[in-house]
Order: sequence, then C-alpha cells, then structure tokens
Amino acid sequence: MLSRRVLVTGGAGFIGSHLCERLLRDGDEVICL
Repeated sequence: MLSRRVLVTGGAGFIGSHLCERLLRDGDEVICL
C-alpha cells in the first residue's frame, strides 16, 4: 500500500482531529495545522 503525505488544516478541531487519527491509522504521513 502506498503511503501518502497529507496536510490537514484545522487538525485541532473535532472533525480534523478524527480525520488525522484515521489517516495515521491507515498508514499515511499526516501534518496537522
């Protein structure tokens, strides 16, 4: 599986934090702002 580098703006909010957790669990590299 190919790992992606993903930038999530609003990563401290409710939706952003859940999105970051899901992306990390799927093996992606996540950068949250």
